[in-house]
Amino acid sequence: MADTKLNSEEQELLETYESGEFESDLDADRREYLAKAAEETFKKDKRINIRISSRDLEALQRRALEEGLPYQSLVSSVLHKYVSGGLKDISANKSGSRSR
Repeated sequence: MADTKLNSEEQELLETYESGEFESDLDADRREYLAKAAEETFKKDKRINIRISSRDLEALQRRALEEGLPYQSLVSSVLHKYVSGGLKDISANKSGSRSR
């Protein structure tokens, strides 16, 4: 983190955390809710099989290698972000006409 530039608010938060003064304001119910949500996010209880082009698979594997995780985890993460609204299809926002 030595190369990261922090603004004054971020620096203050970091110093407060590192000094041990940082205290969570989560109550027990909210903490339990967030823990369950995190657990459900990472629970993988279903298997799928898909066919994709070798070019796309190789690109996924390269990107996963850059991110330092297995490519299946990258695919799962991308799918999760898409279905939960965290990843948007930019082509869906374009007009109905496409150049050929």
